[in-house]
Amino acid sequence: MPVYEIYVEKKPDFAEEARAVAADLRLGLQIENITSLRIINRYFVEGISPEDFESAKTTIFSEPPADIIYDKLPALDGAFTIAVEYLPGQYDQRADSAAQCISLAFGKERPVVRTAKIYAVYGSISASGRERVKSWLINPVECREALLDVPQTLAENYPQPQDVEILNGFTLFDNNELEKLRDNFGLAMDIYDMQFCQAYFRDKE
Repeated sequence: MPVYEIYVEKKPDFAEEARAVAADLRLGLQIENITSLRIINRYFVEGISPEDFESAKTTIFSEPPADIIYDKLPALDGAFTIAVEYLPGQYDQRADSAAQCISLAFGKERPVVRTAKIYAVYGSISASGRERVKSWLINPVECREALLDVPQTLAENYPQPQDVEILNGFTLFDNNELEKLRDNFGLAMDIYDMQFCQAYFRDKE
């Protein structure tokens, strides 16, 4: 089935989030050259009929009195543009809510919905300033930069995980061996955490 796209932006009188983010960037990053900022919420939808998608545009994906709807990403000439989406496996409340509403509204199976937030930052911003803006907008723990292209499918194929390594003799490791193990695996633990884990498994023997 095709992947449908829709872009939703708050009308100027309702664009409080965009104004707040612009103010945060000016204050937090000390980039006073930022003149304005736009936020456009992007939805990709798969597993829905064309008729249901058209109906959902103004009933589920947007609020016509407050939103502007685009069928394609509008021209953002002169802006530093970045799209941000949740990492695979992170809960996307906006996408989940949209999928649930579509299923309930049309009495059909839930479609697949993916969302992203597109930021268009206007002003004379240096290359280093753009990198700082990007770092400010993307929390790498839960988000990543998204592509602007429409994908062929929203199906996600995850690589087969490798077998978990078995540690023989872990409960008998001395402190030097524990620290070496921590460093080899890049564990965010100190020696006391390692000793605690060691004692836990030793008690289970």
